[in-house]
Amino acid sequence: SKAAVGVTAVAGVTNLITTATAKGNTKITPWPWPYAELDPEIVRIQAHNYYWNEKDCCSGTFGGISATLATELGEPWTNLPMEIMLFGRGGGVGWGILCGCLNGGAALISLVTPKADSASLISELWGWYTQAELPTEQANQSAIDGKYLVHNFDSDLPQNISGSPLCHTSVTEWCIAASKKVGDVERKERCARVTGDVAAKTVELLNAWYKQSFTPTYSDPANVAACLSCHGSAALNNVMTKMDCQPCHGDDPHATQSVELINKSASTFNLSQNYPNPFNPSTRIRFSVPLTEKVRLEVYDIQGKLIKTLVDYDLYQPGSYEVTWDGLDNRGSMVASGIYFAKMHAGKFAQTKKMSLVK
Repeated sequence: SKAAVGVTAVAGVTNLITTATAKGNTKITPWPWPYAELDPEIVRIQAHNYYWNEKDCCSGTFGGISATLATELGEPWTNLPMEIMLFGRGGGVGWGILCGCLNGGAALISLVTPKADSASLISELWGWYTQAELPTEQANQSAIDGKYLVHNFDSDLPQNISGSPLCHTSVTEWCIAASKKVGDVERKERCARVTGDVAAKTVELLNAWYKQSFTPTYSDPANVAACLSCHGSAALNNVMTKMDCQPCHGDDPHATQSVELINKSASTFNLSQNYPNPFNPSTRIRFSVPLTEKVRLEVYDIQGKLIKTLVDYDLYQPGSYEVTWDGLDNRGSMVASGIYFAKMHAGKFAQTKKMSLVK
């Protein structure tokens, strides 16, 4: 039964940790490790406290659960330092990738559940995070009621839905919604409360799994399904994701400039002469790709300086496309009269066209 997970030794399983109990004698703890049903609210308070006491988000989430399990079960949890998860802070030592809370929660899930079960639990946790208003009402109320052990900011905090499991997206979107800066105490308290939220949610999921009542509810959003209809295994098979593209890439993740599809087929790679030419102030540039390829289309001045990026290494299906250059540079300033060059790169193909802006 699941209650016995981590208690009965499994022959042939790789052990996560070996704890010395006496000289020449060792105690082996098989994986998965033992788990006991926990109170999510106790874990929430623990995780929030650890965040503010140098453990940050990843170790805070992991430690909020592991320390509570150490109290409930003793060994092996008493011999596991939560600091092994410090690397996950700030989306991985400040890299802003996977949210440290999710990293810590996933590590704990992986430690106490078999591989076959952990994937659905982790997906449920990460999916919930992308769609929940964070910090949750419960997290805010715990601050207002004075339940936390650290009181750097006890007022209500704005909530937002990040749409992404990435740290930089989650934090940035919240800062915009709350009109706060990353260094503000409110932002730090927001992440402390989210640390508690994720730890509590992780325990909620594990409690259900432990009682054999866990049922996944998360499903990929429509935007992901739409993306994979072209890029998934049934078509191009060049993207593997469960993430929504829009929080990072906008409504049209392929668009740098407004690019119009002219024809859905093309026999060769080609960069056509711009029209009109000479021009003032705008001109149209047409290009073709005979197969799916990443395209870069840029405008340079006569001295070889990059003036405008029209297509920024975006993936295009076979066809002919047209983009308009409005005579502005990458900073939005109107360029002077003179000679300019449109340069296209697509795979090994490269071509340049001379253009003349006459005012």
